Amino acid sequence: MLKDLFTNKGINLPPRPTDLRAHRNANMIVTLTSGNLTSNQKSVTAGVCARVFDKGVYGFASTASMDSDSVKKVLASAQDNAGFFGGRAKSDLGDLSPLAPGDENPQIKEKEVPQKMLLDYARELDAHIAAKYPGLAGRTIMINCLEMEKFLFSSNGGESPVMRSHSLVPRTVLMVSMIIKDAKGAPINLNHVVSEFAFFPDVLTKTTDHHADLDSLYERLVKKSEGVYASAGTHLLVMGPEITGMLAHEAIGHTVEADLVMGGAVSAHFMNKQVASELVTMIDYAHTKEDGKPAHCPVVIDDEGTIAKDALLIDKGILRTYMHDRASAKRLGYEPTGNARAWQYNDEPLIRMRNTAILPGKSKLSDLIESVDDGYYLVKTGNGQADGTSEFMFSINEGYEIKGGKIGKAIRDTTISGVAFDMLKTVDMVSDDMLWRNSGMCGKKQPIPTSNGGPALRCYANLGGR
Repeated sequence: MLKDLFTNKGINLPPRPTDLRAHRNANMIVTLTSGNLTSNQKSVTAGVCARVFDKGVYGFASTASMDSDSVKKVLASAQDNAGFFGGRAKSDLGDLSPLAPGDENPQIKEKEVPQKMLLDYARELDAHIAAKYPGLAGRTIMINCLEMEKFLFSSNGGESPVMRSHSLVPRTVLMVSMIIKDAKGAPINLNHVVSEFAFFPDVLTKTTDHHADLDSLYERLVKKSEGVYASAGTHLLVMGPEITGMLAHEAIGHTVEADLVMGGAVSAHFMNKQVASELVTMIDYAHTKEDGKPAHCPVVIDDEGTIAKDALLIDKGILRTYMHDRASAKRLGYEPTGNARAWQYNDEPLIRMRNTAILPGKSKLSDLIESVDDGYYLVKTGNGQADGTSEFMFSINEGYEIKGGKIGKAIRDTTISGVAFDMLKTVDMVSDDMLWRNSGMCGKKQPIPTSNGGPALRCYANLGGR
């Protein structure tokens, strides 16, 4: 086992705060494109890394070799790197606060998932789609299974290494894409995604479970092919839960990660100030959601050994805190929130989101739609981007006109853009439902799984046109 590397009595930690992490990622991907197998991949990466904190900076080193001698060398290299950089950086950070005692993460029992299981499932689902919807111009089925396993040993300086956590977090994603052609022969597509932080057999049991969702996907795709282009400009919108979650992560979440705050994000000037309507509350959950159920991307102890806790980012429109690792918390005078996460064994932990969401309100979605005389209901988003000012632009893959308080024609692909902190100040209705989106990979320097969620919001924003 990975943890056996660190229980060898010959391994001694330096007399400085030290982390040792053994890390394994296993990934499987199967893709069928119009019935043809276009991807059938399996990969495993594993290794060991060490961080040593000295003179206000970290020294880091890693290796793919999984033996005790390699662990000793990695420790020595990390200590040398800390001494080298610490002597030149002249950091005024001082010593880090000691780690509090903590238990291991809750154990998830590993399940064997053969690659053939994914392929058989994809083929069965593809056969149903081909038979049920013969008019499609194209179809794609992708199944991705990821396992991230980590053993973390650490010390506050000098004592024997103590195992602080063992986490095994699986994630399964199914994506179905359908394409039809409109009257002019242009391709029109929509996707259906199922994603959970669980093993494949616990998420995807029977292909018949998806039949109703695929019928809905096809019906909406036909409507989109007959749809109209949105009118460019600022509009009163009902922003669906999926787009709210995307906004929470991309346009707001990144601006309140403490490393980006110290790097110049606009939120550095907004602490304890109004940044949104009083109807807006936003939290980055560690491991338990607003309804008391487990979060989709659970972090009990982060990759520095900090006990993870929720970060109340915006409270009734007021910015209240940032997401922190140990160093940023010390520098800015806060408690660490347990947001330090690393993607691979050779990656240092960075401040990353976990389960970031705007909380539901008290209105019904139907009330939001009925309150709009002339506007749009935006349902699904594709890619998006934002910067440290909270200025954003997201693609909109599914949306509808609202005319006289009723859903009208579907609209073609468009974009939504604006400054998120300004846009959130226009929110005057929040729905009482909640949708979580768990299929994304955040791309901040390193990819890493996250989840985001939210209700529907009524607000003003800019739409692109034709």
